[in-house]
Amino acid sequence: MAERAFGERAQIRWAEPGEAEALTALSLRSKAFWGYGEAFIAAVAPEQLARRPAYVLEAEGRVAGFYLLEPIDEREVELSALFVEPDAIGRGHGRSLMEHATAMAKRLGYRAMLIHSDPNAEPFYRAMGAEPIGTVPSGSIPGRMLPLLRVDLEHA
Repeated sequence: MAERAFGERAQIRWAEPGEAEALTALSLRSKAFWGYGEAFIAAVAPEQLARRPAYVLEAEGRVAGFYLLEPIDEREVELSALFVEPDAIGRGHGRSLMEHATAMAKRLGYRAMLIHSDPNAEPFYRAMGAEPIGTVPSGSIPGRMLPLLRVDLEHA
């Protein structure tokens, strides 16, 4: 799939299966930024990167963020991960990844993208056009509910 350049120093490219361990570590660092520990992170499996739309953003010679799309059915896809390195937060990389994910989901023919959002990330996703549609149980903490957001890809 085609790369999309963002400025002079950042680009988004397809994630390689061999990057799974490094992307899991990046997601741990990103969650730690918000005070979460390892219990909140599901490892990124090489199989996910081989079979699902998965992209990394490279900036200044390193991977600064990534996202994963997980098909739900022929109409909907889940943004199952979007993480940015803590020292790269606030540089527009999250926005670039979200815009790329939205464009990719549309290109793949999906009509909606669902996001089981961390409460800290909800304002970001809402600013990017996602609408709250409910809550879903956390997979990490029994009894905790997470915001469920939806991006209407037909009108995005």
